This record gives sequence, structure tokens and C-alpha cells, in this order.
Amino acid sequence: MSAKKEYDDKGYVILRNFFSNDEVLTISNCVNRIYKSWLNKNKKEIFANQLVNMHSLSKKEYFENNSQERLDFFNVISNEKIVDLLESMFGSEIYFHNTQVFFNPLNKKRLPYWHRDMQYSSITDDIQKEQQNKMLSLHIRIPLEKEKGLELIPGTHKRWDNELEKNVRLELHGHLNNEKLPNAKLIEINTGDIVIFSSQMLHRGNYELNTSRKAFDICLGNYHKLSFDFFDKKVLPSKEEIKLIKNKQWFVCANENFIKGIV
Repeated sequence: MSAKKEYDDKGYVILRNFFSNDEVLTISNCVNRIYKSWLNKNKKEIFANQLVNMHSLSKKEYFENNSQERLDFFNVISNEKIVDLLESMFGSEIYFHNTQVFFNPLNKKRLPYWHRDMQYSSITDDIQKEQQNKMLSLHIRIPLEKEKGLELIPGTHKRWDNELEKNVRLELHGHLNNEKLPNAKLIEINTGDIVIFSSQMLHRGNYELNTSRKAFDICLGNYHKLSFDFFDKKVLPSKEEIKLIKNKQWFVCANENFIKGIV
């Protein structure tokens, strides 16, 4: 089965040994400096807010005016291998949205929680349901440590919740969002593997089976007004930087979408 067919059917696809050890090391080196600095500066906030991820690793504030390091970061995450794969699966209109690192919570009160990413916006559930099949919002998960840390409900990228799923996800009628759900698939991945999954499918992190966890996500999608309203232009390379990025189409497309979104 092709990667595209598997994604279309299930909402996710795992590609084993996609990156070499050297490629993973290069990505890790770029991510680790930013992540460790952020972690050390924000431990109190991370604990108090029960955070399980950081975002926007490409913002200028993380590069201390070192334009070459920022340019290197963009070149590393837009590796030709992954750009070509995504284009073959989803076409050439994919745009860069953001980056994230997922980790085990410092505050052990934080339990794994079922969600669809856009539920934390002001957009009503009914509108999200109506637009579900018109949006393409992807996470490209690159584990920097071996983990059994991502749980998904296959097929929920193209259907909305059943009654139990809704009650658990939104904590209705006495349900909690950390309850077990039927048909859930727990994903085990090693360094070198990648997982491509829909951010709008039912999913959650799993913190209980890993002593430590560090997963780097590249967030990509096709233009849709609802999702693009949350786009932060500060994560994009400048026009001058884009000229120096080898595989620049994600960033060019993001700039074009930004203009489209404000016109």
C-alpha cells in the first residue's frame, strides 16, 4: 500500500527508517540547542501550566541575531527527501505552518488527553465538523528518542466523533478526556522513523510508557481560512533567507498564503 493510500484510509502513515542516523543527528543538533535553552528558562511556567510541548522554534528570538544558524535550521527541516515525499503525497501547495517539540510533562498531574488540535480555538465544534474534510493540516513527527508515545484513532481524520468520543474529548456527562477509547492505536517509533498524521484526527500523547520523550514535529497544511487564521508570520524566514533556502517551496507558499489571508 502506498504512503498516500495508507494516510487517506487511516489519517496517518508510518515510514520506517526514513532518515539515516546522520540525518537524525543533524536534526537533533538543530532542535536541541533551542529546546534546552527554552526548557531551562521556562521550567516554572512549564510545570505550572502542565505543558507537554513548545512551539515556534524558528522564531528569531531563538537565534540571538545569528542569521546563519536560523538559515541552517530552515534548510535542515526542509530536507529534500521530506519535501519531495510530501509533494508526492499532497501536491505542491503545502505550506509551512510551525514546528513543535513534544516531551513528557514535568508536572505529573498532566494526564494524556484526547483532542483534535483546533478544539482549542474559538471555532465552534459544529463548524469544525462541517469543514473537517476541506482542511489538510499535518504533523510530520520525527522522534529524537525512541518512544511509544502517540495514540491515534484511525479514520477520525474523515469522520467526526461518535457519542462516546465526543463526551470524552470535551469532558461531557461526567467523562474525562484521559479515558481509554475503543479502536485506539498506540504508535511505537524509533529514531529514523517518521509519522505523518492529521492534526484534526482524534489523538493524544502517551507519557506513561517512556522515561523520557522528545519528538520534533513539522506542521504543514493546505490553505484554509479557519486554520490559517492562527498562522504566525514570525516563524517564517525573511525574503532574504528564503532566497538562500535550497528547498524553499513550503516557505514561499506560506508567504503567498499570508498575503491571501490578509487581502
